[in-house]
Amino acid sequence: MKISRKLQKLLDSSALTSAWEHARRWGHPVNSRRIFANLRRLDFERVRARYPYRPNPRRIRKFIEIVQDLWLDRSPPLRILDLGCGAGYFIYICRLFGHDGMGLDTDVEPLYREILPLLNVGRVVSLIEAQVPLPDLGGKFDLVTATRVCFHLTGWPENLPGNEWSPADWKFFVNDIRTRFLKPGGRLFLQFNPRPDDSSFFTPALRACFLELGARIVRSKAVFATDPAEVPQFKQNKT
Repeated sequence: MKISRKLQKLLDSSALTSAWEHARRWGHPVNSRRIFANLRRLDFERVRARYPYRPNPRRIRKFIEIVQDLWLDRSPPLRILDLGCGAGYFIYICRLFGHDGMGLDTDVEPLYREILPLLNVGRVVSLIEAQVPLPDLGGKFDLVTATRVCFHLTGWPENLPGNEWSPADWKFFVNDIRTRFLKPGGRLFLQFNPRPDDSSFFTPALRACFLELGARIVRSKAVFATDPAEVPQFKQNKT
């Protein structure tokens, strides 16, 4: 990262937001050792026999942080859908806190086929495409998540060069989730990777689009409520 970019981050509000997030996590710590201990009890030997694989601690810690940011470590049981679920670690961690969930992803990675049953995470195999409704999943969810989003790239999942979704494509996607998959009071949570030059995912046009849809944007994350008129929150209030 360039020095100028680092200085910009220190001077803008994202530094304060990051400090606040860390403070909230510190105030409600999660026993990550228990989570890693549970993973160590799983039989990954069968997977390692075919792949040089070990769980990525850094990735898992990021999922734990998302659990804390969404208050999933202290909320009533929720039904969760994770888009682009990969190997299923996020849903696995959510289940440790009493939630129920399922994933949705393509089936192009053989390794994930091996790990999902180990974690006992159910997955619906489907592409996520611009202007195409998601398949029927048999019900609605309290929370729909997508972390490290890349399905908005034309070349996904092969990571080929391509154009990003337009604001109209994002509006279709968000409205599809809201009307067909979110329960009353539910949330849609999206977390995006930075661009190759380390700039924010949110161009002025995309930021305006998301704000028009009622999103609350915090750094690389956006959260939407079921009702566009509601102010969405990262936390889940206890009932």
